[in-house]
Amino acid sequence: MQQLTTQLLQTDLSTFGEDILNLPKILITDPIDQAGIDILSQIGEVEIQTKLSPQELLEVIPNYEALMIRSGTRVTQEIIEAADNLKIIGRAGVGVDNIDVAACTRKGIVVVNSPAGNTIAAAEHAIALMLSLSRHIPDANQSVKNSKWERKKFIGVELYQKTLGVVGLGKIGSHVATVARAMGMKLLAYDPFIPKARAQELGCTLVELETIFKEADYITLHVPKTPETYHFINAETLAMMKPSTRIINCSRGGIIDEVALAEAIKQGTIAGAALDVYETEPLEDSPLRELNQNVILTPHLGASTQEAQTNVAVDVAEQIRDVLLDLPARSAVNIPSFPPAKLQQFKPYLQLAETLGSLIYHLVKQPIDSFEVKLEGEVAIDEAKPIIVAALKGFLAPTLSERVNYVNAQMVAQERGISVVDVRDATAVDYTGAIELSIKGASGNRKIKGALIEGKEIRIIAIDEFSLNFVPSNQMLIVHCRDIPGIIGQIGSLLGQSDINIASMQVGRNIFRGDAILALCIDALPTQEVWAELAEIPGIRESYTVTL
Repeated sequence: MQQLTTQLLQTDLSTFGEDILNLPKILITDPIDQAGIDILSQIGEVEIQTKLSPQELLEVIPNYEALMIRSGTRVTQEIIEAADNLKIIGRAGVGVDNIDVAACTRKGIVVVNSPAGNTIAAAEHAIALMLSLSRHIPDANQSVKNSKWERKKFIGVELYQKTLGVVGLGKIGSHVATVARAMGMKLLAYDPFIPKARAQELGCTLVELETIFKEADYITLHVPKTPETYHFINAETLAMMKPSTRIINCSRGGIIDEVALAEAIKQGTIAGAALDVYETEPLEDSPLRELNQNVILTPHLGASTQEAQTNVAVDVAEQIRDVLLDLPARSAVNIPSFPPAKLQQFKPYLQLAETLGSLIYHLVKQPIDSFEVKLEGEVAIDEAKPIIVAALKGFLAPTLSERVNYVNAQMVAQERGISVVDVRDATAVDYTGAIELSIKGASGNRKIKGALIEGKEIRIIAIDEFSLNFVPSNQMLIVHCRDIPGIIGQIGSLLGQSDINIASMQVGRNIFRGDAILALCIDALPTQEVWAELAEIPGIRESYTVTL
């Protein structure tokens, strides 16, 4: 098929007559590099309309089989519902926030992006900001343009032999580490999913976040915005840093409390910061804009290079071409690739697998070596690979800066040295079908199992060796403790006194007065103070908060 496709693309299509000239219509509504347009023109009729209003797009979208956009076009549910012939939407970039992906999935429209097209551009921008901040380049430039010659005012610092803390060793963070190492910097890194051997290859020493906050001269952030990373750079963590620390953020807005950051710089708690992304964009009223020499602000330029724009255009255009030629897309964000006849039956297992993956991540948060997915009963079918990918997606997505989807989850796991084991057992004892995840790593082994009730309701039926039966909620507290009288009451009293409501609770135990697992579905997560008090309750071995 690939050879045939190559031959087709190299052939003058006009020689094939009328049928072959009935080409798919492709609409481009944002500025796209010419290289992408050239690829699409080989297999379809390309129309470029970059000034369409939402109403105009709604009116014309039924005419097209493919839509290619950047960030300027919003593809709403209303537009998707009108897109009766649309097969694929391609976003020439990483984010797909301007596309209603759920509506596309319901409509059967493939959504693709370019998760790696701007890797080098974003990494180089982080390095550029780090250098500019160290040598006061923007302010020095403006000074000279204002006919001044203020050499003493702009005394800088060198990066050589300084300690760089890299938070997130994905593609972008890894490239920043490689360049920084070549510049003679000492590297510390935090990434829950990077094995020690991989970090060592990059010249990084894996440490806890607190170590980076306390020891790094520079901190570069390469993490996604999640409930766990939201404002994780705040007044408390800033207070841990040295007065010489400088922070670089080219990842996501919202992971830094910008008000706390501005105050820390103003008070001399840290030396400065360079930001390319912000909690609200465009950046308007912000205390950061009031600071001069020790702050650099750029308007989300991480992917703004000629090469990156070409890369993402080519990447997405090739995927649109492939889908229109009935070939798989390599970076689809919404494809559970079951055969159509089995999709509806097994689609709930995708959600079960992703939920289990996310839940077991919260029980580990450490590098792992092995990720085993055991499929039991009706789900142990030949076409069940999407379920394994969904479990990986749930496990990997919470901490990675790059988007993890059904297409790239296995590749991401492989890059991190995680061995993925697929086990099938067609026999089923208590449930029609069940999924069990087992992980192995330096911190030990963990296991979790789930099933569907009446083919749709997710139930967690085991954690490690303990049997349970509960419906997971968005916020949970999992407690491993001794099975002793009064311990449940103490936990409940502490949560109640802290105004944390318990929606439901399940207890799993195997031996009288042995160990037990408590699974509490709660309406709010404990504060650090409550967490500390919880750890002091006699008999509690470990406890974990879960946000799904």
